[in-house]
Amino acid sequence: MEKHKLSFWQIWNMSFGFLGIQMGFALQNANASRILQIFGADVHELSWFWIIAPLMGLIVQPIIGYYSDKTWSKFGRRKPYFLAGAILASIGLILMPQADMFIAFLPALWVGAGMLMIMDASFNIAMEPFRALVGDNLRTDQRTQGFSVQTALIGFGAVVGSWLPYALTNWFGVSNETSEGVVPDNLIWSFIIGAAALIISILVTVTTTKEYTPEELASFDNDSDDVEEESSSLMDIFEDFKKMPTTMRQLSWVQFFSWFGLFGMWVFATPAIAQHIYGLPHTDSSSTTYQDAGDWVGILFGIYNLVSAFYAFALPYIAKKIGRKRTHSISLIIGGLGLLSIYIMPNENWLIVSMIGVGIAWASILAMPYAILAGSISAKKMGVYMGIFNFFIVIPQIINALIGGPLVKYAYNNEAIFALIISGFSFLIAAALVYKVKDVDDVVKSN
Repeated sequence: MEKHKLSFWQIWNMSFGFLGIQMGFALQNANASRILQIFGADVHELSWFWIIAPLMGLIVQPIIGYYSDKTWSKFGRRKPYFLAGAILASIGLILMPQADMFIAFLPALWVGAGMLMIMDASFNIAMEPFRALVGDNLRTDQRTQGFSVQTALIGFGAVVGSWLPYALTNWFGVSNETSEGVVPDNLIWSFIIGAAALIISILVTVTTTKEYTPEELASFDNDSDDVEEESSSLMDIFEDFKKMPTTMRQLSWVQFFSWFGLFGMWVFATPAIAQHIYGLPHTDSSSTTYQDAGDWVGILFGIYNLVSAFYAFALPYIAKKIGRKRTHSISLIIGGLGLLSIYIMPNENWLIVSMIGVGIAWASILAMPYAILAGSISAKKMGVYMGIFNFFIVIPQIINALIGGPLVKYAYNNEAIFALIISGFSFLIAAALVYKVKDVDDVVKSN
């Protein structure tokens, strides 16, 4: 048997929940550091708070992947997980910027960090089954398109999420002024709107998408030599890790340097731009100028996500012409140069050029590795291997979280711009490592 060929709109609806997931994720990426600084965190401490995010991914995604492979209910296989994740993530989104409500019980900084942990765990619960769903439902010849549509929706959602605080202030008059320890209203309302959008978009996917039964998936499955019998217990995740396909091992290094660079950008972009472009001291986190810088970082993050959304539609055509590996490598080089260029930009408006490069790399990072990987994985273990693949996303983030703060404080003299420079070089290393990867689908096609 062969899987049905899905129409563009079926693929769109199947991936639509990513619009809301990434809207919430973008709000977190662009504003969590600012919120934590408002609650009292120093610049060099930010990466330590952000370590929560990759730790949750390391723990949650393989477990959710394993159990979603084993699940079948009247609600489906993957859908129950990303619906539950969306509900929990929405709670975290609403409460994080309002953590000062709980100061009678705990310091706002620790409550805010706790909400960040809830959001990250919940985003991971929702995100991993979504990627597995694309692998489950699409034929080999539609996978690049499927992950590209997913990337486009991620981009559109991130644009809205990143621009919300700026838009609420400049278009609707919501205040971005703050006092000590109090998050401005534009951030609070942005997070509430993001929570609502997350739930609505997930419900679109849940109500419009049909999943294949385990029996149907088994009839489609042609196991590769790298994958053996289906795991019988949760602890067999470790055995699956040892037996991961060769392609996954090769991609792991590409992912390592890609996500090491991304994490540095997300954590330190606001303080780096506030210091290097706006000329503020590293101790300033509450002035109106700092809030303006933070809002502009949201705009910049929205720009790179908007670029990624449109570039994602071009990726299948580019990959068809020059191959997925070359497409990914060139995209990473452009992104690396974009990050390096931030250092020499004369003002905040020129940073738009830098973010165009980052957006091209971001689109490819979200699509190409998964499109390459899916061809080397058994359908029976799509969920668990997508979860294990997340190790190579979260481990570099954990390493950066541990060393990033001390580097900024002691090696860079609290000048966070140099964290972005390291991120740029990290992208360039990832680009070089792409050429060592074996793309199984490309090999089959050439034969």
